Amino acid sequence: MMFRTRPGRQIGNIILLSVLLLFFNSCARKMQFLQSTIVPGAEGRARVKKDNNGNHAIQVKIKHLIQPDNLIPAQRTYVVWMESNQSTVKNLGQLKSSKGLFSKSFKGTLTTVSPFEPRRIFITAEADGAIVYPYGPPVLTTGTHY
Repeated sequence: MMFRTRPGRQIGNIILLSVLLLFFNSCARKMQFLQSTIVPGAEGRARVKKDNNGNHAIQVKIKHLIQPDNLIPAQRTYVVWMESNQSTVKNLGQLKSSKGLFSKSFKGTLTTVSPFEPRRIFITAEADGAIVYPYGPPVLTTGTHY
């Protein structure tokens, strides 16, 4: 026995599904990192999503990095920074780097939460991950978002 639906109902279901997908995709804002002059092959993105407490959950994923000790000058770690909508710069933490299972490509990730909305996220190579202001030039940066 075959079930038949009316054509109008199918269109309604498609529209409802499209609206739901659009709604869920619009909840998280994606920020692409621009091409780097320091590590030209590096690429990545940051996702920012407002949580139930009004904080901003930030997830950064970078691939094709080189180890910071291979940079000139050599550094110890990559630090992720956020410029907030109040124009303050905040250290979000160090990238956790790993080597790909099937490739020699290095990847870096960071997941954190901030009460402030990020306008721009950038990454620097630093000698110490616990610094309060960036010393090195940005290795990667997103565009400014308002």
